[in-house]
Amino acid sequence: MSDPGHAFGIDIGGSGVKGGEVDLATGELCYERIKIATPHPATPNAVAESVSKLVAQSGWDGPVGITMPSVVLHGQIRTAANIDPTWVGIDARHLFSVALGGREVTVLNDADAAGMAEDRYGAAKDLDGLVMLLTFGTGIGSAIMYNGVLMPNSELGHMEVDGREAEHRAAASVKDRVGMTYPEWAREVSKVLITLENLFWPNVFVAGGGISRDYQEWIPLLTNRTPVVPAVLRNTAGIVGAAMAVSAGIAP
Repeated sequence: MSDPGHAFGIDIGGSGVKGGEVDLATGELCYERIKIATPHPATPNAVAESVSKLVAQSGWDGPVGITMPSVVLHGQIRTAANIDPTWVGIDARHLFSVALGGREVTVLNDADAAGMAEDRYGAAKDLDGLVMLLTFGTGIGSAIMYNGVLMPNSELGHMEVDGREAEHRAAASVKDRVGMTYPEWAREVSKVLITLENLFWPNVFVAGGGISRDYQEWIPLLTNRTPVVPAVLRNTAGIVGAAMAVSAGIAP
């Protein structure tokens, strides 16, 4: 039987389908996360089969929260990043529920899930007001939290900054592709953050993505006025946020 103080989250990415049981009191995984390679092509039915295998392997028998690298509205996939384009228009909540034997399922954007987790358990856990998570990777994912309440599907990486999309200017992939130094890249990140803070006036930015591990190399170089802190949960943030969402009945 599922522990009532626990919930199960799954984070679907371009390379792996990762999941685990989460202790909601602490935000910690109850055991080492389970990972299955994302099928290629990552079609809806193939990914649903991987999710079913992962949950069966875990022995979890309760509701499941699932993240997607997509805008999710009423359980329906509206965009497809790093997954097969046939996902667009799919009712993912129904698809995964059927694959899991009819159990309750919540589906939400992966950055939104990470933002929820960092807000409650991670880098912003002691802060009130407006928290903005930005994940710097292939693109720039975003999540907006206000006093613990998620404002879903913000997609701020696509906002125009000085004539270019923010993620075309300051994603970690741009730094790698162009060969920017950390000071050069920090200038581009600062432009994005200044634009965002002038529009939203957040209390803090939480910087996520793999490059956040090297935060000492670039966060001190930023010139925006709002504090920027590195994400804490990193690889588990999506799993934890998905578990939080299904436990709270959040269904964007």
